Amino acid sequence: MSEIPAKATESEDPSGGARADASGTAAHAEVPSGDPLWQISPPGSMYDYIRVASFSIGPDGFVDQWSLRAEEIFGIPAERAVGMDPIQAFVDPDLRERGQRKMAEILDGREWTGVVPFRMPDAPAGERGEEGLAEVYVMPTRTTEGDKAAVCIVVDVRTLRSIETDLAASQAIFGQSPFGFLLIDADLRVRRANQRFASIFGGSPDDHRGQGVHDYLPRGEADRVSATLRRVLETGDSITDMHVTGFVPGSEERRHWSINLYRVHSGSGRPIGIAWLGTDITSRRAAAREAAAARRNLALLNEAGARIGNSLDLETTARELLDVVVPGFCDLATVDLYQGLLAGDETPPGLADGSAELRRVAFASAVSDVPFAGADQPVAVGAVHHYPFNSPCADALRTARPVHIPGEDGGLVQSTLAVPMVAHDTVVGLAQFSRTKGSEPFGDRDRDLAVELAARAAVCIDNARLYRREHERALILQRSLLPPGDPVASGLDIACRYLPGNASTGRPSEVGGDWFDVIELPGHRTALVVGDVMGRGLRAAVAMGELRTAVRTLALLDLEPAEVLSALDEIARGLGTPGGVQQATRAARRPREADLSEVYLATCVYAVYDSVTRRCTFANAGHLPPVLVEPGEAALMLDVPPGMPLGVGGEPFEEVEVELPEGALLALYTDGLVESRDHPLDEGLQAFVGALTDPTRPLEDVCDHVLRTLDTHHGEDDIALLMARVQGLPTESVGDWTLPREPRSVGRAREYARGQLLSWDLEPLVDTTELLVSELVTNALRYGEGEIRLRLLLDRTLVCEVWDAGLVQPRRRRARDTDEGGRGLQLVGLLSAAWGSRRTPRGKTVWFELPLPDGETGLMDPAEALLSLF
Repeated sequence: MSEIPAKATESEDPSGGARADASGTAAHAEVPSGDPLWQISPPGSMYDYIRVASFSIGPDGFVDQWSLRAEEIFGIPAERAVGMDPIQAFVDPDLRERGQRKMAEILDGREWTGVVPFRMPDAPAGERGEEGLAEVYVMPTRTTEGDKAAVCIVVDVRTLRSIETDLAASQAIFGQSPFGFLLIDADLRVRRANQRFASIFGGSPDDHRGQGVHDYLPRGEADRVSATLRRVLETGDSITDMHVTGFVPGSEERRHWSINLYRVHSGSGRPIGIAWLGTDITSRRAAAREAAAARRNLALLNEAGARIGNSLDLETTARELLDVVVPGFCDLATVDLYQGLLAGDETPPGLADGSAELRRVAFASAVSDVPFAGADQPVAVGAVHHYPFNSPCADALRTARPVHIPGEDGGLVQSTLAVPMVAHDTVVGLAQFSRTKGSEPFGDRDRDLAVELAARAAVCIDNARLYRREHERALILQRSLLPPGDPVASGLDIACRYLPGNASTGRPSEVGGDWFDVIELPGHRTALVVGDVMGRGLRAAVAMGELRTAVRTLALLDLEPAEVLSALDEIARGLGTPGGVQQATRAARRPREADLSEVYLATCVYAVYDSVTRRCTFANAGHLPPVLVEPGEAALMLDVPPGMPLGVGGEPFEEVEVELPEGALLALYTDGLVESRDHPLDEGLQAFVGALTDPTRPLEDVCDHVLRTLDTHHGEDDIALLMARVQGLPTESVGDWTLPREPRSVGRAREYARGQLLSWDLEPLVDTTELLVSELVTNALRYGEGEIRLRLLLDRTLVCEVWDAGLVQPRRRRARDTDEGGRGLQLVGLLSAAWGSRRTPRGKTVWFELPLPDGETGLMDPAEALLSLF
């Protein structure tokens, strides 16, 4: 046993490594300087992985020395093991005889190596100990006395097989992995690389030993990865899916990898390096980039569908396109539209030649203080320009195909797409999209998207252009149907306003059916009309024109207000049907069978003012009530029964007569003045009534004040406002006489007329007036009933009225040469400026009108008129 140093078997493992404690973990000792062959093995040596134990057997065949590692493997402390028969202690009873023979051979001087099953003897009583398998190497030796002995080296076979399995698995994973696999040491140098990594970066796996990340990656990327490696080595925190960008040898293509990093430990738990597992994700990133681009394009198209075309204004639609593409698609963008289209000109079908003038209507930039550089010279918004014939932009307009324009060296713009805006095979303008330096250049997918966006905007712009044209035509039609700007009426001071929808905001809106009218009636009376056709657009404007014409026609028939609205109701029911008025007449006979979907509904207030009596008769068809302001009183809404709107049919209309004092203010209006989405109708009506505080101001000022006050209470609808201040006919301007029903009344009527005209200094009209008064009074005596009333009215013209109780209306006819009579009404028609008859509640009135003698009247001399009748 003297050949086996005690300290070697008790305190060191056979390799001469670091001292092991009871658990078998190597104690960390400072490595001394000196000859490397005699330095202590550092922690993490192979003995940390292979469980090696030693013990010695004396000449008697019993254990006489037992190492600490043997205690660990077999679970028997040294005090029990020393003096123990190893065959009896560890070998299965069935194998003990064979074990004794082997032990005898060993003590006889023979070496032996083999695998021996064993069981640990410290199992609880009655239980079989844990079985194990040990690889034993027995070396014969002699004691200091010369006796034969043996030294045994024991390795736990289970550990060896586990190491073998781990090595095989590691080799399989490392060598056969489809991913790039590196083992990097604590100095951040490659210790091992697999074949996959070598196939990418060239050479064999051994050629990469000792390389660092700076040998594979660009400097900035390598610095970032090195810092990450140090952090993993220091903290032990793993990194997953870290993206790294670089190049492979012999290729200028940028590659992308996904890297997973984790720290590797020795058997003692000491960090020894970093495992690098990388996979090429260049294709995956390209696919993801394509998918992201497709999602972005789809999102842009969806946004374009939602945001472009909400307004029927050309410039607004162009700006909506740029709001979508900047900065989501490009950095700079402009829209140019043909000047002719903006001016309302028609464009022939086919492709434009690119030579016409364009106007820049919109510009957007994600780069501050930079003018658009897509053209040779920057063009300001609103400027009219054209592109040179040989320029790329002119070529795009000429061919109706997009053109890619590369940026100039040193310039801001890197890439520009000039995309013609085509709607219904007609080029309406050009959109330019530009990306600045640092952005990704336009590709094929971008070009297709730009064409789609430009096409959508072009259709909306073309629709806006067509709408603007129709809107202007409808507006011209509507304005042509409205009365002149300064209508005049007897006994009334009149002011009016008409504002198309959105006039205050400047945005285009469909023309509505609002209208107003001032119609002079016989006897210095005036009809005031305000109406509103429900609906919008050209058809509503046309319907409004038809109703306005019908109102004028009915008013000249001198019908009562309720009768006028009843006739209008029948007409309105025929406006939406091919049968027109005839269809409306049939529907009036069958009101329950009328289809309201085929008619236009309208509201209307019709009022007739008599300047002599200062009385006004109202009839209302579903319209808002008139507002009256008497001098010194607060404004109030007149209680006029609203009735049903025109076009509904079947309901009579009521009349209300109101006496208007001198200086009173009467206001008629449409709902566009007082109704909006933001304010209820009642609030708007109260605001309107509250705005009429001073009726003595000039009417033009009152109208302006009302519009300013109610600016927030009206919306997008048209506004019609008609105001009239009462100025009754003075008493001295009226001559009124009652005549008995007798022949002498004809001469008396002539005397009354002559005297009144002379008092008015109208001597030039005496002869004509006497003659015509004589004819009318004679007809009243001959064909009328009851007493006769003669009235002369002096205002802007001279009006003569003859009243009687008869219901038979006079009819003008052509007398034959042999007839003694029948020429009276012909004479009235020849000598007067106008004449007619109207029904009254108690008969009829026949009247004629003469212009005042302030110049050439154009009327025939009475003598000439008499001669012309024969």
